Amino acid sequence: MRAIWKGALTFGLVNVPVKVYSATEDHDVSLHQVHNADGGRIRYQRKCEVCGEIVAFQDIDKAYDDGEQTVVLTAEDLASLPSERSREIDVVEFVPSDQVDLLTLDKAYYLEPDSMSPKAYVLLRKTLEQTDRTAIVRFSLRQKTRLAALRVRGDVLVLQTLLWADEVREAAFPALDEPVRISAKELELSASLVESFASDFDPSQFADEYQDELRTLIEAKLEKGDALDTSETFGERDDAEAGGEVIDLMAALRASVERSRAARDEKDKPKADAEKKKPAAKKKTSKAS
Repeated sequence: MRAIWKGALTFGLVNVPVKVYSATEDHDVSLHQVHNADGGRIRYQRKCEVCGEIVAFQDIDKAYDDGEQTVVLTAEDLASLPSERSREIDVVEFVPSDQVDLLTLDKAYYLEPDSMSPKAYVLLRKTLEQTDRTAIVRFSLRQKTRLAALRVRGDVLVLQTLLWADEVREAAFPALDEPVRISAKELELSASLVESFASDFDPSQFADEYQDELRTLIEAKLEKGDALDTSETFGERDDAEAGGEVIDLMAALRASVERSRAARDEKDKPKADAEKKKPAAKKKTSKAS
């Protein structure tokens, strides 16, 4: 990995030099647009509306337009802003970890200690672990002031940017204002269904099926000289599998619980059979002296 930013974590008089790395990466297949008649690549040009010339990227500045006037902001203008020049990640408060709304979590970054001794880094990490607190920090990155949560993942400090409060939409759905009666039996069956699916989460057991199918499609087209009947590859989903309105909630819950239990019993059957085949352990008898 290559560091994208260097700075220092600061809280009180403590200063922790760090390097910042992107914690995630995109593995989606990269696609581009082509002309369907001849396969020619479609490219977009940066054309000036005043002189009609094609403008090179290095000759483009940013601007604000209020409808009557345009204020041009050069790269030097933006770099001169105090927030942009700051290389500090300032801790503003330590909050209980459960108070950080998962909905506000955005981009994640790893922090690596950037000094001869990682003592201050390890001290902050252990403090967060023992107090079960998350540090709320402010910093500037790529011409934007950011709010972030600083937390621990394994032995590493992770910086996770947060959406600002006004960036989270309010969920207002009239249907949820209507009173709904849930019977004790329905709740019991629903809880049984949850228990039948209970497991420890392992992200490695899941994959992006769409991207896998897209790669398969591309490989097949290459092998067959760009001639492929996609219906033979993927088929059509059955209407029932595609989903529909569930009329009888109780019946659906019962069926789901039974199907899940049957699948789990089938999975555990080889293990149970193996246990039955084991020879019974002989009991030890003590001889009278």
